[in-house]
Amino acid sequence: MPFPKKSSGKLRPLQLAAIIFLTVSGGPYGLEPLFTYVGTHGALLLLLITPFLWDVPTILTVLELNGLMPVTGGYYQWVKHALGIRWAFFEGWWTWLYTFLDLAIYPVLFVSYAAFFFPEMAHYKIPVCLVIIWSSALLNILGIVPVGKASVLLSLIVLIPFGLIFLFVLHPNHPVAALHPSFTPSLKGLSFPAISMGLYTVMWNFLGWDNATTYAGEVARPVRSYLTSICIAFILVFAVYLLTAYSVHRSGIDPGVLNDGGFPVLGVLAAGRWLGILVAIGGMAGQLGLYSAVLLSVSRVPQVMADDQLLPAWFCSLHPRFRTPYVSIIASSAVVSVLVLFTFSDLIVMDIILYGAGLSLEFIALLVLRRREPHTHRPFRIPLGNTGLILLFLLPVGTYILAISGILIASEKAGPALLALAMLLSAALAWQFIRKRKKPAVA
Repeated sequence: MPFPKKSSGKLRPLQLAAIIFLTVSGGPYGLEPLFTYVGTHGALLLLLITPFLWDVPTILTVLELNGLMPVTGGYYQWVKHALGIRWAFFEGWWTWLYTFLDLAIYPVLFVSYAAFFFPEMAHYKIPVCLVIIWSSALLNILGIVPVGKASVLLSLIVLIPFGLIFLFVLHPNHPVAALHPSFTPSLKGLSFPAISMGLYTVMWNFLGWDNATTYAGEVARPVRSYLTSICIAFILVFAVYLLTAYSVHRSGIDPGVLNDGGFPVLGVLAAGRWLGILVAIGGMAGQLGLYSAVLLSVSRVPQVMADDQLLPAWFCSLHPRFRTPYVSIIASSAVVSVLVLFTFSDLIVMDIILYGAGLSLEFIALLVLRRREPHTHRPFRIPLGNTGLILLFLLPVGTYILAISGILIASEKAGPALLALAMLLSAALAWQFIRKRKKPAVA
């Protein structure tokens, strides 16, 4: 039969939805600091509002551009087509840098959840992180379908423990749930830097929708599959985060205790150590899934940049058996092996600054292509004109500027923010070096 042959070796919608879920979220793990910054009242408000300011415009942009160009390289190819090779390089460079920072977070979180079982593991953080980094590299070299199948399993391992927490804590007869029956979302009494750090935490836990497009050429019926899979992933992430914030409030757990012990402590409070163990296992599975899913996306970008002679030609090398960009995977893993030395909060600050810059280029690319190619067929089209799109894009851009402003005011995080801004400027220096060394293949 022709259909299986055509789709052989390609991702199906369920596998894609699982990879997107892990790329963007991987469960509520990593939300713990949010409650120390803004409390449960502020956490629920930020989780309710931020996705519609930050994520929905991004998702709509991704769906339209991916429908227009469902190709390997995703956002890099969109920006190249709309703005030219120079800005495509900036897009690829910034995204490469922010993804390295993003990847470095997951092995560190894995160790923190594993410490629930083996507290002494914290003393061996670096060796454990290196094992995770290079085992994930091996899985990615084996191909995209193994990553997709593993992502489905890991997603279930992440979600089941939190489903049990919701059942216990939200039950009206649970002993701790009765202590805090209801509450009103509010940011009242919070300082601007605290709100900014809370906003950063929520933004980080909701980013990555465009990452999943870099391997669109390896997805069966990509336009329809992405539309279905992104919608499923967004609803799932949004619901899990809101239920988690409400469960934290209902449990009455101290935010400092939650931040120090992680969500396994909430599991213990909800039903006992057995649920704490399941939550810790889910945390480890989530970080493994996040790492593999994000590495899958970033490893495709250097390959297409090398095709345009913006990076050394050996980045184009494909594994002779699995046809995966194994050199790019190995190079990315080597960089991340160094970045695990940074702290969690510093990585988040730098991550968001670099991601927001690359995302802005994608918004501009959509506006340019709407004006330049208004009649080109788009399987999915945002139902807005150019003015409406500009107003839509002001929502995430405004959120981005607000978050950066608060970080720069908070002196303890001004250093990482300034370092991230310097990393943004490094793209211009790298571009000048490439221009002098070799003329890019595309003008």
